[in-house]
Amino acid sequence: MTNQILHTLDEESVQSVQRLHRQELRARLELMERGGYAGAHADEQARPVTVPTGFAELDAALPGGGWPVGAITELMPEAQGIGELSLLMPALAHLSRAGRYLAWIAPPCLPYPPALVQHGLALERVLIVQTHDARSVLWAAEQVLRCAAIGAVLAWPEAPLDDRRVRRLQLAAEAGGSCGWLYRPPAAAQQPSPAALRLKLKSIEGGLHVDIHKARGRRAHALVVHPAAALCA
Repeated sequence: MTNQILHTLDEESVQSVQRLHRQELRARLELMERGGYAGAHADEQARPVTVPTGFAELDAALPGGGWPVGAITELMPEAQGIGELSLLMPALAHLSRAGRYLAWIAPPCLPYPPALVQHGLALERVLIVQTHDARSVLWAAEQVLRCAAIGAVLAWPEAPLDDRRVRRLQLAAEAGGSCGWLYRPPAAAQQPSPAALRLKLKSIEGGLHVDIHKARGRRAHALVVHPAAALCA
């Protein structure tokens, strides 16, 4: 569950995870771009359309059979700490093994390194971007999404988002070819959004109730996912 992945840690405990402030971010992204990534300059038509979720029942319910690549997915959990991060762990491990970086923008708590390793993430591929205000969260998310070396961006925007801001992030994800996940409050489901995929999440015994609120080319659908039963993505 999420509370096994996110912890409030002291500095020594997170020394293996790369933490960046806004002023350091741009230089680091430029360095990563120069360092290259095998698929960074691939033709857009050659990019994978999706990344497997690691859950057979969820893959079967999603367009293309997984998390959309080059797109924004909105996750709207009923509360923090119900397992909403566990839902992403197989895909993050898949991207990490492929040599992509994983960026966490303004997480409510810091990732717990032993839990990330247990889930198959390479700590040297994990970037934590710390911000000081709501505007910085969106700025950092847009910058990181545009970087081809980044495979996944997880962001926790504090301020309400309108269509224009989500659309900017969607365009950035398309440009960089990454998977973008935005954690938003449940009330956001009442508002329209240009995000490619929108999921509402509720905790049930032993798993998550996933309500597919919006998916391109699919009708609304609901299913139960058990994070402990994840397949190797």
